[in-house]
Amino acid sequence: MCKTISSIAVSIFALFMAATFAAAQNTPPKAGSVLPEMELLKPGDSAPLKYLGLPEGGTSFKINQIKAKVAIIQIYSMYCPYCQAEAPNVNRLYASIENNPALKDKIKILGIGAGNSQFETGIYKKKYAVAFPLIYDGDFKIHKIVGEVRTPYFIVVKLA
Repeated sequence: MCKTISSIAVSIFALFMAATFAAAQNTPPKAGSVLPEMELLKPGDSAPLKYLGLPEGGTSFKINQIKAKVAIIQIYSMYCPYCQAEAPNVNRLYASIENNPALKDKIKILGIGAGNSQFETGIYKKKYAVAFPLIYDGDFKIHKIVGEVRTPYFIVVKLA
């Protein structure tokens, strides 16, 4: 009986440690830390590629390939009422950056649609007149990498 209790205790401890480790893997990036490695789907159109400074060809890219000094990443969902309410403000931020010659080529904005399909991302882009690139993340892969944050969530990344 003592061996059975010990086996159960060890099993429970192992499960607890595995859950703790898994939770530690899914935490949002901390200020000043390195952004986790992630592969993003490349936009299909040439305008977003040009805006981000990415070459034609290939299907994916990494954040550090964006040609800018700073990237602002917005994690959003088309179903999120807060994201919908924030869309005009984010659009104004984008316009302010693009209309300021001192900032235009130094700061880029990129939206990642957590759980959104390509179709849903297109609807959001059209409905809220989003001019900056939006990437869909239908399988929540990127969302998991950044710690399964609530939406909207913004990450500012120093690139150079």
